[in-house]
Amino acid sequence: MEIDVAGMACRLPGAPDLDAYWDLLIHGRHGIREVPADRWPVGEFSSATQVPGKANTRRAGFIEAPERFDHAFFGIAPVEAAALDIQQRLVLQSAYHALEDAGIDPRRLHGSATGVFVGVMSSDWGALHLTDYAGMTPQRGVGNGYCMLANRVSYALDLVGPSMSVDTACSSSLTAIHLASNALRAGECDLAIVAGVNLMLTPALSIFYTQAGLSAEDGRCRPFAGSGGGIGRGEGVGVVVLRRAEDRPDDAPAPYAAIRGSHVCQDGRSNGITAPSRRGQERAVSRALRSAGIDGAELDFVEAHGTGTALGDLIEVQALGAVCGQRGGRAPLVIGSVKGNIGHAEGAAGIAGFIKASLAVYHRTVPPSLFGDDENPALGLAGRGLRLAASAEKLSSGDVLGGVSSFGLGGTDTHVVIGSVPRKRRPARPGGLGVLTLSGNDGAALERNLTALVDGFGSGDHWARYCYSSNRVKAAGVQRLALVAHTVEEARAEAEVARHRLARHEGRPARSRRPRIAFVFTGQGSQYRSMALALRADVPAFAAALDRADALLAPAFGGSILAAIESGVDHRGRPLDDTAVAQPALFAVQLALTEAFAAHGVRPTAVLGHSVGEIAACVAAGILSVADAAALVVLRGEHMGALPAGGTMLAARLAADDAAEFATGAVSLAAVNGPESVVFSGPTEEIEAVADQLTERDVKVRRLVVSHAFHSAAMEPAADELATRAPVPATPEPKSPVFVSTLDGAVTAAESVTGDYWRRQLLAGVAFHAGTRTLAESGTTHVVEIGPQATLLGLIAAADLVPGALRVAPVPGSSATGIDFAGALAQLWQSGVEVDFAPLYGERNRVLGRIPAYAFADDERWFASAATTGRTGSVVATATPISAAPQVVDRTAVSGDETTDAVRYAVVRVLADVGGHRTDALRPTADLRDDLGFDSVQAMQFADRIVAELGIPEIDPVAMADSHTVGDLTRLVLTQLAVTSARREGA
Repeated sequence: MEIDVAGMACRLPGAPDLDAYWDLLIHGRHGIREVPADRWPVGEFSSATQVPGKANTRRAGFIEAPERFDHAFFGIAPVEAAALDIQQRLVLQSAYHALEDAGIDPRRLHGSATGVFVGVMSSDWGALHLTDYAGMTPQRGVGNGYCMLANRVSYALDLVGPSMSVDTACSSSLTAIHLASNALRAGECDLAIVAGVNLMLTPALSIFYTQAGLSAEDGRCRPFAGSGGGIGRGEGVGVVVLRRAEDRPDDAPAPYAAIRGSHVCQDGRSNGITAPSRRGQERAVSRALRSAGIDGAELDFVEAHGTGTALGDLIEVQALGAVCGQRGGRAPLVIGSVKGNIGHAEGAAGIAGFIKASLAVYHRTVPPSLFGDDENPALGLAGRGLRLAASAEKLSSGDVLGGVSSFGLGGTDTHVVIGSVPRKRRPARPGGLGVLTLSGNDGAALERNLTALVDGFGSGDHWARYCYSSNRVKAAGVQRLALVAHTVEEARAEAEVARHRLARHEGRPARSRRPRIAFVFTGQGSQYRSMALALRADVPAFAAALDRADALLAPAFGGSILAAIESGVDHRGRPLDDTAVAQPALFAVQLALTEAFAAHGVRPTAVLGHSVGEIAACVAAGILSVADAAALVVLRGEHMGALPAGGTMLAARLAADDAAEFATGAVSLAAVNGPESVVFSGPTEEIEAVADQLTERDVKVRRLVVSHAFHSAAMEPAADELATRAPVPATPEPKSPVFVSTLDGAVTAAESVTGDYWRRQLLAGVAFHAGTRTLAESGTTHVVEIGPQATLLGLIAAADLVPGALRVAPVPGSSATGIDFAGALAQLWQSGVEVDFAPLYGERNRVLGRIPAYAFADDERWFASAATTGRTGSVVATATPISAAPQVVDRTAVSGDETTDAVRYAVVRVLADVGGHRTDALRPTADLRDDLGFDSVQAMQFADRIVAELGIPEIDPVAMADSHTVGDLTRLVLTQLAVTSARREGA
């Protein structure tokens, strides 16, 4: 079974990310430099001559600012982040990037059988912190330990597969890859995150290498070179995401390589526990080849261990020559080692070499091995069937095979065989609308990632595919932002507007944690020629649904309703404004919009229709089948249209109660659209009389352009036809949206929507205002108008009929295009609705590409090293001290408001103290766990402190566990305080 190398990420000396790493390798550069001043005082701990307690070099491979960490993104409190081993920070952020690189949104993995395997050899952070016994805190205890390197990732991303850290010294991370591959093959996990990490904060190992005679004076590893003088150290982090090849999604980015086989073994009792063993290395390589089902002669290259020590290099080439040197007429095996570029990264060495080899397979080019032009003649490479990669070498276009070796200081030898993965040709569909999505935990994160994504679009990228990738990988955060565009140029212009709005703290709609979406369906009078048809070019789901609606209506309508919408005239010569044409035309557009939203994962929790809009609303609610609804809307339109023309409808700015005195005789109150918005209907003479009376009272009126007096007694003959011929209602599915009737504005059961309902619906006034009141009372968070223009949203906005709800118009008017529908999806998504953008792109453009990694915040710096502490063995406490004199609140001495304010202040102050937060971050709506990293340790500390400060006996631990926000916790404390006070008064 092959294992895909699905995604990768790294931070290594001279290479802050994966692209920079390949650039460093392919151009033969290195990242070795003098020990930075913030690590340890290099002058104090180095000497050109061998002196006890000192290293013989001042140089090594270091990464920049390893301590920077976006703790808030991962919901880790500042006090905990300050105590967290920097290696944990590096692994956590790089694991996130590697998952993104694999085309996976890390936040969507929660609860998945994803394993985490981390290779590590040492922890200078632990050596510095765990010897300060007086400064020990709970956070410092869990912030250290090898196990926590893996466990931290599993916890942060809620992964439930195997989670373990591996220490086999220098081979740790390649051994972790072997273990992860086997776990995937055994079905122990479905995805594996494998990391290797190393960080140099003290000179301890540098001194050890010097005293053991292994350290290079110039701090450089020179693998297999005549000038090699020992080990030069390096640091960094590398992460790979592994997946069974058979589980690869169709839209996944091309894997870098595939693991064909691997083996781990031990030298046993050799010349010494730290001495390399030829037999052990031969065993590791030969058995890895056997597990891959190939012969050593088939390998194209090997990324060797290659430390640059005379003995180590010699034994390694002897072992490789013995297993792979019989080439059978093929060119000598190309070997090299990345240690010449970045130094010996110890716990991260194996994965650094593995990533290099995987990139070589992916790019079909073996990078040059530094010092490859300085071959050590004592190694006799040519006679062993080996040669150094002195320059970049192209690999064949066929199947490519490579090996990676990593050998531990204590004798654990690991070899992994990788191969190329055939790439499918997937030509993109030209052009195409796209919605670029990004998310983060705050506005600053949105700004950073907006810049990263828009600026990161390259000349070889395809806009629609780029957007699709962002939808799949970047869409699950708390704060969200979307750009809708046809081209990256349009997106860049949109991005500038978005940046300005973000800078002013605008443009970020409040995210609904539990969205309740109402679809409101527009009534007659909103139709116009070619309505909504421009959406077809960019919204495939709408185009397909409209075609289906046209075919569905054709038998009853007698022709193509789509043709009637396009031309403005139906097959019988009737204009679109004729009610017999307008009603099925509106229904077709509404049905297509509803189905298009459903295709994108957007479904309402409630529906409300205005007049004829109720028919499409009943389809959405599962009360009418599509076929029955199509027959009903044609029947309704035909019979209404067959009535003698005549009558007038009048809109007035008037309250319903005041309108009642005018709705007498033949005049009907046809609609109540708002608190001061009504419509009268009836014979022209009587309506004109009402208009004159209202005008005399300075009431604004407007005559509607209609052919009939709808929703009046004039509709009686058509209403009788509906009563006898309307379809029987269906039984809705359990999760269907509720139907809010505009007969009375109440939620109405399906069984009530009979022929008599449709009769009354045609004659009675439209209780739209009452219906919107029901939506508001049910907690509606979004109102989406389903129709060819935003008529109802205008009514809702004018009187704020559904307070606080986001109003969304997929077709705002006659100039609407696919941009507007996509913009509606973007609005919904930004405000917390889960949206599937995939149907926008068409099958050919639903291909994941590799897009810029999440841009973490890097302004927080918690760092302790031998330099910052002034010592090499221990460090003073850096966590926020948790101590304060109790300040008991005497509730009898202050008013209720003063007590509430005092308790709020106490809760915020104690939370800030135990978590290390700024008090301005502790807003009442802040989520204790997700935003503040409030864990069980902090909960106990908070309870102890608040009990002491407020003079209450205890805080109920169960109730505290059920508190989700700062406001919840404050209310709990106020309740406990009130109970305590009542008991004291009763005593």
